[in-house]
Amino acid sequence: MAFVGKKFPNLNVDATDKTGVTRKINILETAQKENKKVILFWYPKDFTFVCPTELHAFQAAMTEFEKRNTLVIGASCDTPEVHFAWLNTPKNHGGIEGVTYPILADTNRNLANQLDILDITNERFDEETGAVLVDGDNVTYRATYLIDEEGTVFHESVNHMPLGRNTSEFIRLIDAYTHVQKNGEVCPANWQEGATAMNADREGVADYLSQHLN
Repeated sequence: MAFVGKKFPNLNVDATDKTGVTRKINILETAQKENKKVILFWYPKDFTFVCPTELHAFQAAMTEFEKRNTLVIGASCDTPEVHFAWLNTPKNHGGIEGVTYPILADTNRNLANQLDILDITNERFDEETGAVLVDGDNVTYRATYLIDEEGTVFHESVNHMPLGRNTSEFIRLIDAYTHVQKNGEVCPANWQEGATAMNADREGVADYLSQHLN
């Protein structure tokens, strides 16, 4: 189910950060009440391999996101206690010590299920036990959501497990959406901050193409 153009699910989810305090975060309410954009990025598991590189990459880009009035929030289906242990594990032991943003602990998978981002390849009913069994790891893919100040999703993407993300592309998308919000123009392919945008009409596209694609 695609969420672009729709409100983000209205759910409270456990979260923790470097303090180790567990609290509830509602992404929709956070965006609306704080009047900020949110980048929510999901990763499969704590204490794994590609995942810490991504969490450190988002931490390294924090200043750029903050300049753009954007909150950074990570998420997985691990428990708050496991998050806290990983947050206190040094880099030279594969940890994410130094990460300051909150990390959702969607242990019951309520939000991940609603977003339909879990690695479940099949569900089957076991007649002998009466249980529903799943194939797959039942952890999340590398899904990313950009949410505006009204709680509306303006970008979503999902990477397979081996593919790490590029934080620069999300910064570019936030810049583009902010330009649309402020100027009412649309942003063409490969648009970067400071580049020419265009009016969303026949004259606008004709003018843009004549100037930039000769």
